[in-house]
Amino acid sequence: MQEIQIKGIDHTLDQAITEKINGKTKPLGSLGQLETIGAQICRIQQTLHPKLNQPAILVCAGDHGITHEGISPFPQEVTFQMVMNFLAGGAAINVFSRQHQINLLVADTGVNYDFEANDQLINKKVAKGTRNFAVEPAMTLEECSLAMQNGADIVTELHQTGTNIIGFGEMGIGNTTSASALLCKYAKVKPIDACGAGTGLDDKGIQHKADVITKALDLHKSITDPLEILACFGGFETATICGAMLKAAELNMIIMVDGFIVTSALLAAYAMQPQILDYCIFTHQSNEKGHQYMLKHLRANALLNIGMRLGEGTGAAVAYPLIQSAVAFINEMSSFADAGVSNR
Repeated sequence: MQEIQIKGIDHTLDQAITEKINGKTKPLGSLGQLETIGAQICRIQQTLHPKLNQPAILVCAGDHGITHEGISPFPQEVTFQMVMNFLAGGAAINVFSRQHQINLLVADTGVNYDFEANDQLINKKVAKGTRNFAVEPAMTLEECSLAMQNGADIVTELHQTGTNIIGFGEMGIGNTTSASALLCKYAKVKPIDACGAGTGLDDKGIQHKADVITKALDLHKSITDPLEILACFGGFETATICGAMLKAAELNMIIMVDGFIVTSALLAAYAMQPQILDYCIFTHQSNEKGHQYMLKHLRANALLNIGMRLGEGTGAAVAYPLIQSAVAFINEMSSFADAGVSNR
């Protein structure tokens, strides 16, 4: 992957941003996280007049060799079937993206299926699924780097068309097991704590998932480099999202972070370049068990906690209107001076 260098946020405008927010016709801090988000966007864009242009969500799909270990109640072919559902406009992420006028893009990063040419599907297939990381690394370093570059290229093209805020979603049977393994490796969380129901496992299934990850962690215990960890335990969709996030931050774009799988990609990006967090808005806390550990590791507060755990980028899409509100109050709400209202 081509070198990416994320700049730390410039804090020159911090005092002016604080004064503008505090000068609005409201008690100090009374808009809660909207004030925090609004200030963050002002810092990212280095302006007192922030804008959200052409919001986009990129959904990346890929298959996982770890499914051979029986860690999902759904067969692998559900991945390509759901991609077809995305293309037909019938999935939850389609519904929410339409509702909020978000540009939805779908990429095949490594699905075990040959799709017919489709203008709505971005072809970034690295291979037909990863390998079984309970036996060998899921990807080679070259495959992982290629997937990351693919994500960076998609984001670069979006940025050139004017997009300055982007979220990510995913689809891939087996990817909660991959994400749980990444959580264990990057944040030193125990497998049983990192594992949840995924697509519907019972307690016995969750224990089996944890056992598979425990054995895999022992097999690959010598791996410590952030890129090697991603290649060993990640998925093509996770690596693509990781590269896309890194590029978005380099381009000073706002990153809407979705749930468990997308945050596992951010764990990798954060391990590579910690400055990326300055550009991230955590849209929701997933009901998938391990997500709370991810948020704790990243010292993040999510905007929403409403029991969602679907993935696809749905948390980002549902939270986007709140981000719009954070920008709107900064730009449109009167100050005490403008409104002739007495301040304390």
